[in-house]
Amino acid sequence: MSSMLESHPAEVAAPLLNALQAELAERATLGLLRQRRVLHGMQGVHVEVDGKRLLSFCSNDYLGLAAHPALISAMQQSAAVAGAGTGASHLVTGHQDAHEALEHTLQAFMRMPGILLFTTGYMANLGIITALCEREDAIFADKLNHASLNDAALLSRAELKRYAHNDLASLERMLAHSTARRKLVVADAVFSMDGDLAPVPELLRLCERYDAYLMLDDAHGFGVLGKTGRGVLEHFAIDSPRIIYMATLGKAAGAAGAFVAGPKTVTDYLMQTARPYIYTTASPAPVAAAAMAGVQLIQQDDARRAHLHAMIHEFRQSCQLRRWQLMTSDTAIQPIIIGSNDDALHISKCLLKSGILVPAIRPPTVPKGTARLRVSLSAAHCSADIQQLMAVLHRLEAV
Repeated sequence: MSSMLESHPAEVAAPLLNALQAELAERATLGLLRQRRVLHGMQGVHVEVDGKRLLSFCSNDYLGLAAHPALISAMQQSAAVAGAGTGASHLVTGHQDAHEALEHTLQAFMRMPGILLFTTGYMANLGIITALCEREDAIFADKLNHASLNDAALLSRAELKRYAHNDLASLERMLAHSTARRKLVVADAVFSMDGDLAPVPELLRLCERYDAYLMLDDAHGFGVLGKTGRGVLEHFAIDSPRIIYMATLGKAAGAAGAFVAGPKTVTDYLMQTARPYIYTTASPAPVAAAAMAGVQLIQQDDARRAHLHAMIHEFRQSCQLRRWQLMTSDTAIQPIIIGSNDDALHISKCLLKSGILVPAIRPPTVPKGTARLRVSLSAAHCSADIQQLMAVLHRLEAV
């Protein structure tokens, strides 16, 4: 019997485990080791985390709907009728009436002919890009796109071209020289770590000029941007059959899930070919029911959106910094560049000691040297919350 066969399984695994442990230790040394916190109770402006009550600027619950009575009631009522789990994929027996109703509601709200639900935004992005693009195609992606868009582009095996952030001249050069069968420009509508918007009208014009399609990930714009909350397309007042639109239902809508909107031919094709749609169990019907209640509140309650934008304005007016840089953003995402990983972690910990929860975002999520505090504002915040945060930030910056 060979020496390999005589080896104990633990001895065989040791080199791999040692290598993984060494990498974890290196991450810890560099201040890159992520930690989980345990939240007790509901999401909200004031949360109990690890047994401590905190003022939170740490959630994507932009309209404060995650704990809204209407969503809770919708989920409870649906669970009583449809049960807790779906038991199958959408294409087997998992597509329930709650999913169908949500798709129809989104179709009417978004004014787009095709709507297809996905379990998460990550799965939606994987499904769209890998279904539409293959080896002979080309994907043109903003360098600050969300990780799910980058992963999807790599999995598609299409040629991946990354242009400098919001650099239209760079993108045009790439499009002009491309001989790909199919061209897909992919961009976050609102960039999750910078809070700025993609120049969507200009991106669409380039797509029209060079026969490309435009895919937008509006996870952080849906419900927040536009007069009625229809997101970045309403914000810029644009509509085109070249646009493939994705948004999530776990942020402003207060529930979970995601949807793709666009030409019906596209969503019909995705239903037949998008592997993350076909080969996964449908999300629970109560989640879809809660999401529909969230979408209905987005449509009906303009006051929440107006209050959120008032909080954004007050925050930017109050955040007068000398050492740190408040990035340009008119959205609920307000990043403050600190610089080094250690400094960002230190400031975040100091805020925590003062009863305020603001996450430190570090590489590889953001570029090296741009570690930051990511302040997320909500319609559930009030002026006193903003001023409490600013008082501590100004005190820490003066140290």
